[in-house]
Amino acid sequence: MKFRFPLQKIVDLKGNEKTQAEWLLSQALSTLREEEKFLQVLNEEIVKQQEQLGRSSESPIPIIDIQFIQVYITHLERQIERKQIDVQEARTNVEGKQSLLMDRSIDEKVWMKAREKAMNIYTATSLKKEQLDMDEMASNKHLSK
Repeated sequence: MKFRFPLQKIVDLKGNEKTQAEWLLSQALSTLREEEKFLQVLNEEIVKQQEQLGRSSESPIPIIDIQFIQVYITHLERQIERKQIDVQEARTNVEGKQSLLMDRSIDEKVWMKAREKAMNIYTATSLKKEQLDMDEMASNKHLSK
């Protein structure tokens, strides 16, 4: 007789929940990387504009161009502030997804241990029954002689 765990559907469900949590974490990490990359681009752009503004003192540039650069730098600074908030939210989301994955992993492990324990009990019972059958056959063989 083959081992059949009566709560196997729960074990399967817990495995699926863990897989889903891994996928959600992967998505959250991807979003975090995108947000950090965009923040890096903004920081590089503001450095570039500040350098251009610094070079304006070396060579004559119309005042309107200097004002335009200053307005653009202010705009970039606001975008950077918003993007830093987005990055922090993405990090918080990643932490939440990591916690969820940890919970789901523990849950799955508990059910896998329960299945393993049930299988060990089944195996021990089967071996004991088999041994009793063998002893009985040996006993019957010995009595028939």
